[in-house]
Amino acid sequence: MNTKCVRVTILVDNTVAAGGLESEHGLSLWIEVDDLKILFDAGQSSVAIKNASALGIPLEKTDYIVISHGHYDHTGGLAFVLPLARKAAIVLPPHAVAPSYSVHPGATPKPIGMPSSAQQVLNQIPAERVRWSSEPVQLNPVVGTTGPIPRTVSYETSSGPFFIDPDGKNEDVFPDEQALWISTPGGLIVCAGCCHAGLINTLKQAQRASGMMPLHAVIGGFHLRQASEERIDRTLAALEEFSPALLAPCHCTGDRAILKFQHVFADRFYPCGSGRQFLFVPKE
Repeated sequence: MNTKCVRVTILVDNTVAAGGLESEHGLSLWIEVDDLKILFDAGQSSVAIKNASALGIPLEKTDYIVISHGHYDHTGGLAFVLPLARKAAIVLPPHAVAPSYSVHPGATPKPIGMPSSAQQVLNQIPAERVRWSSEPVQLNPVVGTTGPIPRTVSYETSSGPFFIDPDGKNEDVFPDEQALWISTPGGLIVCAGCCHAGLINTLKQAQRASGMMPLHAVIGGFHLRQASEERIDRTLAALEEFSPALLAPCHCTGDRAILKFQHVFADRFYPCGSGRQFLFVPKE
């Protein structure tokens, strides 16, 4: 199967790129690969469906909803999206509905898992439309999920104060977080939710799952907001070796990392925000 066209539209991001749209702390991407329509993550509220309506994006025609992990800022929007996307198959990791907490010393633990409103709507979906998967899933010949992302890069350690218990004793290692990959004639396009397992680990797993080595584009959250300068610099150096033609960090990447990416990648760096679109068309 030869992909003719790939269009990625940011439905939800922390900032806005187009007038008349809304932003929130969250992420949702609308992905069109020829006739295949995918919603990757759903933001935290109704912002995804509001922005989709403003952009003329037909969520009711969604073929797949792919969830990267269970945090509220990626799954809360399911409560609003699922009633519209009545034919969509949902692909999500089992851990997506597990409890998750942000626990800072001296502060009250904050639940950050999938909201109960989203879980209730998800539970009403016919079982045959829901695929709980802890392995790569092929959506069509050129699109698939990474499945769980092995942590093999030494400096890509804990992504923050995330735990599976409110006492903060058991770290949440996001055992089945996943990203989405698209194979194109120009190389691999990787769409990442939060990269809790690390951006470089995520890209390596995308290459393994797809069987395709050259990397063309990376779009999504890289989760470097709380990272040390050393980790950001080492991530940047490793990313340069992949040599993507397009780099679009957003959501949880963090301003410090984004500024460094922008400086190094220059004309290969692309700003994000709700409403930003990326079009990939094979060269004749």
